[in-house]
Amino acid sequence: MSSSKSFIAAPSGHALTAEERAFFADERPWGYILFARNISSGSQVRDLVAELRDLGGRATTPIFVDQEGGRVQRLRPPLAPDYPPAESIGRLHAVDPAAGERAAWLHGRLLAEDLTRYGINADCVPCLDVPVEGADSVIGSRAYGTDPEVVATLGRAVADGLAAGGLLPVMKHMPGHGRGNADSHLALPVVRASRNELARTDFVPFKALAGLPAAMTAHILYSDIDPTRPATLSPIVIGDVIRSEIGFDGLLMSDDMSMKALSGDLFDLSRRALTAGCDVVLHCNGDMEEMRHVARACQPLAGDAERRARAAEGAISPQSLPGGDEELRREYHELMSRLG
Repeated sequence: MSSSKSFIAAPSGHALTAEERAFFADERPWGYILFARNISSGSQVRDLVAELRDLGGRATTPIFVDQEGGRVQRLRPPLAPDYPPAESIGRLHAVDPAAGERAAWLHGRLLAEDLTRYGINADCVPCLDVPVEGADSVIGSRAYGTDPEVVATLGRAVADGLAAGGLLPVMKHMPGHGRGNADSHLALPVVRASRNELARTDFVPFKALAGLPAAMTAHILYSDIDPTRPATLSPIVIGDVIRSEIGFDGLLMSDDMSMKALSGDLFDLSRRALTAGCDVVLHCNGDMEEMRHVARACQPLAGDAERRARAAEGAISPQSLPGGDEELRREYHELMSRLG
């Protein structure tokens, strides 16, 4: 662990190139993340994951994916079933709270079953953002609802289901992307709500789930908290809000450093994110030249960052539940079928 560096990297295709293999062996990123471009068949994914884990040198090297359901799902049939978006679980909860909460747990548990089949051991869910009217649609149906308490309840159930299947859950996008007025993949969103208003709404689910082992930042400028720096680069947002007010002491990873919400050299941006308080930075597009800039800004994990990384890896422990996964899958489909 002490030799792992403070970034998460992404391969460019279905198999590692010779250049990637040498780079990853040399730089030793703490973890890896996969996208649709990395996925073709079950055996191919298993082979790619196994090679990445071998390069990481640890059985618990985190292999992340964004497998939420709805429009954000990297593994699709026949590799994994299509799942409804978080919004659908919220709709079920609105008519039957107990059924909605059970469906949320099953959703997480079944995602874990799907992913462990290929050796993937970390999923960037739950999405705890609370959308408001007029916000950009980038969150939209990915949210469990517009009531922060409901978002917290269902987000916790999904995270618990994922953990029951041995996977590391990563809540996102801290401290809240629901009010964003732009898609942070394309531009920097600005949130002008007061800090007090954010504390009453956006922060609530993250505060309720502050004990989870990992979270991802939001590339959003909260003008009432730090008028010049987006959360990922802001020691004020990370130190005063995420660590102190919300009380999160788990591993904090940045959102993708190559997103257009951030502008500038990737070496400088990565260095600033780590200095601001991110434990690890995430780079997703597989561009080798960019990865080299990110890696150059990163050091081996140490201190609190290493402690948090160890705790996050400690949450990875594949296991099975009595009753069989097909039984759980049938129960999930019966619950969700109530929506018609």
